Amino acid sequence: MLANFNKIYHEYPRAFWIYNIIVFIDRFGGFMLYPFFALYLTEKFEIGMSTVGMVFAVFSISGFIGSALGGALTDRMGRKGVIIFSLVLSSLSALGMGFAPTLGIFVAVSVIVGTLSNIGGPAHEAVVADLLPEEKRAEGYGIIRMVFNLAVIIAPAVAGLLIAKSFMLIFIVDAIISLISAAIVFFFLPETKPAAHPNAKPESMSQSFAGYGRVFKDIPFVAFVVVSVMTALIYMNFNTTLGVYLRDHHGIPEIGYGYLISMNAIIVVLFQFWVARKLERFKPMLMLAVGATLYGLGFAMYGFTSTYVMFAVAMIVITIGEMVFTPFQQKLVASFAPEEMRGRYMAVSGLSWGIAFAIGPYFAGRLLDSAAPNWLWIACGILGGITMVGYVLLDKIHHSPAPVLAEPAAAD
Repeated sequence: MLANFNKIYHEYPRAFWIYNIIVFIDRFGGFMLYPFFALYLTEKFEIGMSTVGMVFAVFSISGFIGSALGGALTDRMGRKGVIIFSLVLSSLSALGMGFAPTLGIFVAVSVIVGTLSNIGGPAHEAVVADLLPEEKRAEGYGIIRMVFNLAVIIAPAVAGLLIAKSFMLIFIVDAIISLISAAIVFFFLPETKPAAHPNAKPESMSQSFAGYGRVFKDIPFVAFVVVSVMTALIYMNFNTTLGVYLRDHHGIPEIGYGYLISMNAIIVVLFQFWVARKLERFKPMLMLAVGATLYGLGFAMYGFTSTYVMFAVAMIVITIGEMVFTPFQQKLVASFAPEEMRGRYMAVSGLSWGIAFAIGPYFAGRLLDSAAPNWLWIACGILGGITMVGYVLLDKIHHSPAPVLAEPAAAD
């Protein structure tokens, strides 16, 4: 076993493993907070899930601006500085949200936070594509998912202990962890931005933003993002409405929801790399179709079951879908993007989650607050079927674009 681990370790560059350490530490802080976010808002401000959905929408819409800015900066200035800037802002944002005394102030902070802290998203995605060749990306993203979920296993339990003393503590600890992550990036993570073509002219900031027009002209990629939005509308319930639904309609306390999250993470840690390696010979788009189908089936089960055992079975189905879906989605985004535009492609790809969190929690909250909350999970099942068809159709038209060479600079 040790020999196998050593072999896998040497298949990847040192910077990749440093990045995984950063992912673990940063996600440890994030997953102490985000799974309990909706629970925190409903408890502190005594609001319903519809209102919580509007808060998520404000956060997500402002995040579009931050992600667009981050994508342009990532391609223009590099990955490292953008990630550090984002982590420092994430630290300040956690404190701002934790100390907000009223819902109005909380929303105001969310606008600032959503804009600035999302700047680092495209840079994070671009780092992995920079470090790994295309044939290693599915496995590499699988390893990152394992590390990500290793943090998820531990974080909810730690969060539960902190929440027992004060909800405020998880905001403070998250802020500290973000600063630690920023320090590791600064001292140990090299810049991964590929060297520019020797004859390429540096882009101005306006040209960097104008490059988004080229991204949106890539019709197969835009179609991919649209279908990804529908998939994200299913999965976003994992961290928004599911905990509230289980608490309010089935009497499952926060710790019970935390156990489901931890189970999800344990399965991913144990099997994600193996699943990614076994499935890498199949077409990535068809793997997304399989994953989306499992998402729809797993979430739909919550509308027809009422025992904790069956809730756990539904989570296992969702987790299998996640292990199939996530590494190949990230690999596909990298395959669409020309090298010199990775940041902007990653930013537009991030719209799938941004749009889903902008509209999904509100409409899901409306269903959850209605007389028939089970319809939320039935809708997830229907969306799962629609997205499965979408990915199968996309498999017919997807192609990896050839890199566009820069035009030679004019002679002096």
